[in-house]
Amino acid sequence: MTSGCHVLHLDSATRFDQHHRGQMVICGSHGGVYCAYLAARAGLLAIILNDAGGGLDRAGEGCLGYCGQLGMAAAVCSHHTARIGDGSDMAARGQISGVNDIAASLGVTIGMPVSHAAERLQQAPCWRTPIPELEEARRVVATQDGALSVVCMDSVSLVTADDIGQIVLTGSHGGLMGGRPEAALKINVHAAFFNDAGVGLDEAGLGRLPALDQRDIAAAAVDAMSARIGNGLSTYEEGRLSYVNTRARHLGLAPGMTAKDAVERLHLTESLGS
Repeated sequence: MTSGCHVLHLDSATRFDQHHRGQMVICGSHGGVYCAYLAARAGLLAIILNDAGGGLDRAGEGCLGYCGQLGMAAAVCSHHTARIGDGSDMAARGQISGVNDIAASLGVTIGMPVSHAAERLQQAPCWRTPIPELEEARRVVATQDGALSVVCMDSVSLVTADDIGQIVLTGSHGGLMGGRPEAALKINVHAAFFNDAGVGLDEAGLGRLPALDQRDIAAAAVDAMSARIGNGLSTYEEGRLSYVNTRARHLGLAPGMTAKDAVERLHLTESLGS
């Protein structure tokens, strides 16, 4: 990797590929470990992600420690200052809310505009640390004849055709990539759960919910303080609903309900033919 690079803006870490190797990227994704892993696997020089409200166990800032262990500079943007899921908005309006030691050594500070921080991170040192594989990021936690399957995934990008009509619980934020409703979900599921990422500026962390209402898909967000963003199993096992869309409310889901109870309610309404 080389330090002579450009600053790129991307809406999602799932878009990283070989063309981004050695580059400094401002990315609209949450700053959890899974997105940091995708950045490292793509060979980025340095990364700025969205802090997603911090959340449970400060999971929305997990990239700082993860990247630091690899020798990679990383920082996060405050969700109060720019829309999650929108890399260009982060570059235009965002302010830094957290840095790792490598970024700090380059003069990146809390409160600094993201655009200024990105300029400094272009001078980040090269790193070549081997990247350990993450544990399985997709798990089917419940399936039985005649019942909806329950699938947990660390990123909504991991949905497959097998998930059509099923219940998916993701570690992804509930925002729209670049504000585009068509990007809410690749397939039509029975119900989808996301992390509200602290809701944030312009309520960007909830953008998928009304978009999925337009497709008659039940959708809910769990409170970022109740489940670790970037961890679908945490959404299912620890999450507590903070927001639901109209379709989800029709099926009996409501804020304050645990994600597990919400799944049970969905199974009940499905068996009753609601």
